[in-house]
Formats: sequence, structure tokens, C-alpha cells
Amino acid sequence: MKLIIGNKNYSSWSLRGWLAVRQSGLHFEELTIPLYGEKWDQAKRETGEIAPSHGRVPVLWDGDAVVWDSLAILDYLADRVGRDRFWPKPDDARAMARSMVAEMHAGYQALRAECPMNIRRRVAEHSLSQEARADVVRILTLWAEARARFGHGGPFLFGTFCAADIFYAPVVSRFLTYGVRVPGFAEAYMQAVWEHDWMGAWIAAAEAEQWRLEQYEGPSAA
Repeated sequence: MKLIIGNKNYSSWSLRGWLAVRQSGLHFEELTIPLYGEKWDQAKRETGEIAPSHGRVPVLWDGDAVVWDSLAILDYLADRVGRDRFWPKPDDARAMARSMVAEMHAGYQALRAECPMNIRRRVAEHSLSQEARADVVRILTLWAEARARFGHGGPFLFGTFCAADIFYAPVVSRFLTYGVRVPGFAEAYMQAVWEHDWMGAWIAAAEAEQWRLEQYEGPSAA
């Protein structure tokens, strides 16, 4: 298998796809194409590895099968290795986890726009719109319910690391980057995600990248 991703510092979509492949336990080759650079434009023009996705990342190649979109990649991998590797086993927990993942995949547009992922950046003061604050409240409400109902077996949303944590990992990064204030239970959860071995590897690689996208940087970076 081959996974094509964008910059690790900025690409939240790539992080979700990469974590999904790591969770599958399957061996894969990783190829990074810097977002919005010369190679990115060239790759979108050519009929190469990211062409089937119309220039979007991540893209997973598995033999003749090509899968793009992070949720599609996770679903494809669950078909390959079994859904229990990605989803909680109890029906009620799995139902909530699937709903949370779908909501993350389709929603929170204000938070995404106002707080783009930037792992290296720390912002001392960042003002959120009313819409973005509503997104934060909704996310924290879901985290609280998942932890209270299903999180007793470990530090993650449903106890053990699963698809829900994969999809909310970029939110953890955003909250840390922009100094979003969260209650204690959320701080503990975010720390568990940030200190996960796979996240540690991703963060180290992001910090070592030389690429810089000015549209995601700013004078308030610390």
C-alpha cells in the first residue's frame, strides 16, 4: 500500500488518513507532496498518484484500488482488517462513535476556517467568532458524553484509541495551537492524544519540515 499525504504541519486531512493506516496495522509506503508548491501543482496536472482524487490528499493506493477522502480510507481499511480495530464493539458506543466521526467529517466549518491546523504554531491570543465558539462547545459536549458513557477503559473518547480519536486528533492540535480554553477532562484527553506514540511521530516530522505556508502563519504566532 502507498499513502500520499500533504505537509504534516498543516494537513489535517492527511493526519486522519495516516492515523487510520497506522491503526490498521498494515504495512504502507508514505509519500509526501508539499501543499500548494511546485510539485503539488505538477502532481495535480499529471495523471499520477493523486490525479484520481482531483488533487486532494490523502490518497491510498492498494494494488489497483485507489481510495481518497479520510473517512473513505478508514472505511476501506476497516473492511480489510475488521471493524473492531477501528470502532467500539458495543452497539451503543459504536453508534455514537460513528455519529461523532460523521459530524467531524462534515461539520465545524467555522472552527476549521478560523483555526487551520498548524502543529508548530502557538498563538498567545486568538479571538473566535460566535460560530466557531459554538463549534468548540459542541465538540466539548460530545467529548464529555463519550468519556462519561464509554471512556472508562482508557484515556481516549471510548476508552481505547479508535476512529473517533483519529478524526478528532486535528481538533486537539487546533485547540493547542490557538489556546482554546477547555475543562480539565478535555485537557486530560488532549494530553493522551498528543502523547500517543503515533502522534509523537507525526509531530516530530511536522516540526522537522522546511516548508512554510504563509497563509497559515501570522504575526500572533509565538
